[in-house]
Amino acid sequence: MIRLKALLVKEFLQMQRDKAVIFMMILIPVIQLLLFGFAINTDVKHLPTIVFDQCLQEESRDLLSSFTASGYFDVKEVATSYDQVNAAVDSGRAKVGISIPPDFAENLKHGRTAAVQVIVDASDSMTASSAISAAQVIGQLKSQNIIFSRYQQLTGQKLQTPYDIRIRPWYNPDFVSAYYMVPGILGIVLTMTMVMVTSMAIVREREVGTLEQLLVTPMKSHELMLGKIIPYVFVGYIQAIIALSVGVLVFDLPINGSLGLLFILTTPFIVASLALGILISTVARTQMQAMQLSFFVLLPSVLLSGFMFPREAMPTFFYYIGDLIPATYFLEIMRGIILKGIGITYLWSQALSLLAFILGAFIVSMLKFQDKVA
Repeated sequence: MIRLKALLVKEFLQMQRDKAVIFMMILIPVIQLLLFGFAINTDVKHLPTIVFDQCLQEESRDLLSSFTASGYFDVKEVATSYDQVNAAVDSGRAKVGISIPPDFAENLKHGRTAAVQVIVDASDSMTASSAISAAQVIGQLKSQNIIFSRYQQLTGQKLQTPYDIRIRPWYNPDFVSAYYMVPGILGIVLTMTMVMVTSMAIVREREVGTLEQLLVTPMKSHELMLGKIIPYVFVGYIQAIIALSVGVLVFDLPINGSLGLLFILTTPFIVASLALGILISTVARTQMQAMQLSFFVLLPSVLLSGFMFPREAMPTFFYYIGDLIPATYFLEIMRGIILKGIGITYLWSQALSLLAFILGAFIVSMLKFQDKVA
């Protein structure tokens, strides 16, 4: 403990001298949380839309009103030809083009199917999915209303639907994207900063020449690694507190579960991220290599952890690759406590997975470090 205490004092003094790094580590989470929290929205609305209405009757105007009232479509242009619609979609001025034929109202009045063409720019799959889903729902609702109205006119009775499916969305009933994204952003930011800082720890000591001085002391390799990790655990907690405060104050993020449990389970994730950085530091020979390896780790953490895309939709191979990423388990912990309000009864497996990752990373790091020293 005396040797470890001396190393911790050294690390805190070194951290205190490098005020720019500490300032950036505290400022970056706030900037990224605000940036991604406002910018990332999985429910794409207000799509610029161009309309080519050849019918120009009450029925076509009523349909277009339903499109605009949904909030997904904003009519920016009114076309006078198909070529104008195509040009607007090709140029990117419009993401959606709605074309109503001249016989639209007549077909409705005579009980025939009235076709409407909706052109969607599918180069952006997320935008296209929102537009297609909204257009299909609008068409189904309008068709249902017309069928019910005709049935009542013919029989004098109201038509009842065969199924009554009552959907009750739990945890985020208003589908607020920030509630889902902010906990994920916190996990990604912690991964990025913790891994990058510690990945250069041992490499920096080697380049500066102080590693040899540490090796001639009675200090053990595991004490050296603990001394590199423990100071940044406090920095990670500061980042987590600041990010959660921003999420609650700016995005009105609800914390339905235990805040104490949230911080307790944040500890193994911070240590796991730091241990991953130490592992990179024992593998890399220069700080540039350590930086490149850190970015190599960050990309899978974003793509395979469930931060942006559901893991259930991934191929089996990549799904199991995501099981090797600490951020995968931390996102489940964060979203489980913050949104669902669940406790350790449902989160113990994620906590054990993080502890297993810490143990494995430490063992491999010590072996690699001893090989380099030898």
